[in-house]
Formats: sequence, structure tokens, C-alpha cells
Amino acid sequence: VTYGDMDKVDKPKFGNSGATSIGPLHDRTIFHDGQIVALAVAETFEAAEEAARLIRAEYEEEKPTATFDSPGTATIPAAGKSPLFKEDVKAGDFDAAYADAAVKIDQRYSTPTQHHNPIELFSTTAFWEGDQLTVHEPSQNVTGWKVELARQLKIDPAKVRIVSPFIGGAFGSKGPMTPRTAIVAVAAKRLGRPVRCVASRMQAFGTQTYRAETRHRIRIGAGKDGRITAFAHEGWEVTSRPDAYVVGGTSATGRMYDYGSVLTHVSLVQADRNTPGYMRSPPETPYVYALENAMDEMAVALGMDPVEFRRINEPKTEPIGKKPFSSRSLIQCYDQAAEAFGWADRDPKVGAMRDGDWLVGMGCATAIYPTAVAPCAARVRLTVDGDVRLQCGSHEIGTGVRTVAGQMASERLGVSIDKISVEMGDSGLPPAPVSGGSISTASVCSAVLMACDAIRTKLYAAATAEGGPLASSHNEELELAGGKIVAKSGASAKVGDVLKAMQVGAIEEYAEFAPKGATPEALKKLYAGTPEFHGGEQDEDSVKYAFGAEFVEVRINRYTREVRVPRIVGAFAAGRIMNTRTARSQLMGGMIWGIGQALHEATEVDRRYARYVNRDLQDYLVPVNADIKDLQVILVPEVDHAVNPAGVKGLGELGNVGTAAAVASAVYHATGKRIRDLPIRIEQLLV
Repeated sequence: VTYGDMDKVDKPKFGNSGATSIGPLHDRTIFHDGQIVALAVAETFEAAEEAARLIRAEYEEEKPTATFDSPGTATIPAAGKSPLFKEDVKAGDFDAAYADAAVKIDQRYSTPTQHHNPIELFSTTAFWEGDQLTVHEPSQNVTGWKVELARQLKIDPAKVRIVSPFIGGAFGSKGPMTPRTAIVAVAAKRLGRPVRCVASRMQAFGTQTYRAETRHRIRIGAGKDGRITAFAHEGWEVTSRPDAYVVGGTSATGRMYDYGSVLTHVSLVQADRNTPGYMRSPPETPYVYALENAMDEMAVALGMDPVEFRRINEPKTEPIGKKPFSSRSLIQCYDQAAEAFGWADRDPKVGAMRDGDWLVGMGCATAIYPTAVAPCAARVRLTVDGDVRLQCGSHEIGTGVRTVAGQMASERLGVSIDKISVEMGDSGLPPAPVSGGSISTASVCSAVLMACDAIRTKLYAAATAEGGPLASSHNEELELAGGKIVAKSGASAKVGDVLKAMQVGAIEEYAEFAPKGATPEALKKLYAGTPEFHGGEQDEDSVKYAFGAEFVEVRINRYTREVRVPRIVGAFAAGRIMNTRTARSQLMGGMIWGIGQALHEATEVDRRYARYVNRDLQDYLVPVNADIKDLQVILVPEVDHAVNPAGVKGLGELGNVGTAAAVASAVYHATGKRIRDLPIRIEQLLV
């Protein structure tokens, strides 16, 4: 399959369900290194590889622009380029407040390009049965992909099925559909055979999305008492030529503390690169790193304890729109984490703490992530035998959403968890939003709760109806427990007997959840694969965020400058915790990711050719077991009924937000060297 074979297929679209508007085989234009130029198909993997090696392509060479400061880049304002980043936030008169501030800083920070590298490689398997297309591909968005693939192939979405029951790691990389999927579908159609394409790890660097490099300028002004009066955050992000991908983390950093005045601006720098995409906590990871590093510098400039500095700048309302927080337990997180970590034993003097040849440093940082929710549908069926089947087109990406969805059904229907089967990861199931933005638990559980409560209502009505087994208890409070409907008086009836009285073998309910503030078109958009997100700073009544506090100890060898992280303590408040085991696992994984961000991960870009150099796990560094020591996760109790019916705040992307800044803070405390550019490497500490 080469250029010309895709002429009857529409080009991919950027946004919603599409990763990029670059259609590799739709014209002769090469937008970036690693772009697909052909697909070779053969009976065996070895034959396909050999065929691919025999392909020769001729190019007209032009000098590419690689990244920041490369000749030929174009810088444009980011506001309004994405539905998730509509404007640069501001409040008050920053210029005047900053000019009058008694203590101020003006610093610049940067984060590198990073690639996802999940254990499971990126693969597509497509086959046709008549005019029905089935695609097996790891996906965080089966409903959206079904609609987008049908659009590209110009067929009815009902003729497309996307199957992805389990995913071996995603972190955003399998959220938007790449152009590869349509190419493989076309090849399968032409051959009349199933076709499977597996991108190698090296190929994935150029065909999938990634976290783009960012730069930041932060200015903070405060009085001598430590109260912030002025805050400005300017950010620059690299993107591709055709697609204005923006993360715009100033929406979070501009609402973190009680600033007095706020000024923000985000710019996009267009270069000859593949289009970036979502990577675990896309806006917060780079932007909060810059903010929290600056907060640590400001605390030093003021001569204040970093925890106390944050405490006195804790806001009563968010500083942009003055709306209340639905809940905000950040100070409780700091209190519990500081006590568990032993922050009181920290010597505030830089370089004062040592253990033999090791310099010891301690640092802290705040984690923040918006609490969002989206429309979702679910089907629940309860049988006369007490078995429950739960169906929802969400995705198990390793977060445990199958488990918590089953738990919600177990709780609402009074059925043991081992009696519940959960089906997910199929576009033929009731539609669910993309599994991104930490919305899955809240969205799915809200829909499951609605379906289960509809079943409860029918069961209660049947049980207490005239002639029903609990007719005498029609005015009593009822509950489902142990497969029975139990009245407050103690009278009970088996659910199976109630269903028999209804003369049915099962009762099934289909629920469509739409969050508070949803538009009249919200459910229609869900089925179209473009669901609305609600929450964070978008709602009119309050702003909704989850928070955390992370404390890190580092040890740096006085001679070699090797950096070790022997322990991290993180305390997090995220509303109702559906499952403590999966919640701890998510947060622990996030902190490990944060260590990698701080000390290891960076995709090196050859500025001459705009080419990724370290395109494998030999040279792209990630933490290994030997790098990870003691991790402690504290779940801070929090009740928030405003976020969604389930009272759940997403936490899958919260754990890694503050880690890198806490490591940088600890490195400064140990050495006196302020590292503002990630990752922190030995060579930076030797200078």
C-alpha cells in the first residue's frame, strides 16, 4: 500500500478521536521523520520485513526545523486552538503588583520531549466479513475510533467494530487513533484477508504521539510576610506544522494558590515534527513542575519553610473567577505527608544533611489534577439466579475500572462481587468516553449507579405491590443485601422470588448518564464519539480538583554526583476511593513515573534532521527496579458530593504531577544547585 492507494479514503482529522491530520499516504508531502511512506504485506512477518527493505523512495530534500530556536519555526498564540484550552487566564493587575512586590523572582524552566513506551507494542489487526469491518487494536476510545474510522473509510459506523478488551499500557498514547488503522483496513479490504501490522518500538517514535518539549517563564512577587501578590506563567510548547496541539497547563497553575494577581500566556512553536499527544497528566506534568520549582525558589528567597510558604498562600476561593472549590484538602495532604515523612527533622540549611559520602536533601511539591466527568452509558442485567452482567464500552488500561464498576454494581444490588461479570472494550457495547483525563471511574460508575438504581426501583415496587412478598412493608425503607430485599422491620424476600413474582427471568436496565451542566446534545455527542467533558474549572458553581502533597528524599554522592531517591511519601485527596488497592497502585505508579521524569526520561532530538535519536529502551532511559526504593501512599479522606453522583475524583494522573519538582527541590537542598531543566543528570551537578 503506497501513495495513491488511499485516494478513496478521507484524510484523518486532528482532534477528538484523531491523533493528527497528517495522512501519510494521501499525498506526497513528508511532514516529519519517521512518517509512513508504504505498508508491505506478506504471508509471514519475515517476508513482510524483507519486502519493506526492498522499497526505495526518492525525496526532494528541504532543511527541517527541529525544535525551539531552530531556524524556520513559527510561534503562534495557543489560546483558542483547542476546545480544552480556550483562553489565557488572568486576574487583577499583575504588572503593578509585581513592580510593588518586596520579594520577587523571574526564572525560566524547561521539560524535554518524552515518549510513552508502553510494554505492549502498537498493533492493528483488521478483517472484513462482507461489508462489516472488525479491528482489534489497543484503544482507549473504541466508540470514538469506530466513528472516526468509518468517516475515513466512508462507510456507516454501524459497519465498524473496534475490539480492545485489555490494554498493555497506554498513558494517552492509545487514546487518539493514528493513520495506521485506516491503512491496515484498506490493505485487508484489498487482499480479502486479515492483516496485522505491529509497529516496532523504534517505529512508534515516529508514528505515535508523545509529550512535547516545553519552556516556561515564571515570575512571582510577594510581600516580606510571604503572601503572594503577583504570579505570571508564560509557556511555550512544540507542535507539528499542520496541527495546533496544545496542553496549556496554566489553567491549573493559575488556580493553585492565592496569588492576588495572575497573568498567563501560552504559545505554540510549530516545527517539522509528528503531532504530539496526550501523555499522563498532559498539561499538569510540565507546567506544575515549573510552578513548584519556582515556589521552592521563592520560599528560599523569603527565608521561609516551603510547606509554610504554601500554607499561608492557601486560597479560600480560586483566584481567577473567585468560585469556591467543591472540596480542597491540600493542607490536610501536606500535614499528613509531612508527619509521615519526618519533615520536622529536616535541617533547612542547604548542604547540611549528610550520611558518609552522601549528601542528603529533602524537598516537597504540590500535585493537582482537574476532576472531570463525561456522559456514559451502561447496561446492567440481574437474573433470577442472582447473576449480574454489566456492559459498558469503557476500557481496561490497567487502572482497574472493571473492578470498581463491578464493585459499584455489587454495592447497589447487594450481590457478591463474584456473581458479577463485566464486559468492556468493545464498540458494540453501550458507549463510554475516552479513557483519559482521569474520568473513567467517575463516568462509568455514575452510569452503572443509574442502571442499578433503576433495577432497585423496579424490584422494590414489585416486592411491595399488592400480592408481592413484601406487600406489608410498602411504607418501609428497603435495602438490597445478600441477594435479598430487606425491610427496616427485618422482613425480607429473595430477589429471585421477586423476579418470579414478576414472571420474568431477569431484569435489565440501560442507563445514560449526563453530568450536571451537560448540554442538550451531550448524549448525542457521546454516541458520535465526541463526548463533552465537565468539571475542573469549567463548571459555573465551583471548581473541581484533586490535590496531593509529595515529599522526597534524595542522596547524592559527593564525588560522583550519582543521584538516588531512597524514599517518597505522597498524600492525596481524591473524593471517594472506590478501591484502596487499585488507588494506591495508580498513585504509586505515578510517583515512579515522576522519578523517571525527574532523573531519566528525555527523547533526544537531532537538530540537523529533526530526528529522534534514542528510539529504543536501550537509550531512552526509564527507572528500573533498582531505582525505586520506599514509596508510601497516604489516602486522605475526602467527601465531595458536587463532583458527580459517585462522589469520585479521578486519581490516575494525579500521582506523577508533583514528583519531579519535589526531586528538584531535594537536589537543591542537598547541593545548593538549582536545576531548572529536566531531566536532572550527573553532568549538571558536576558543573
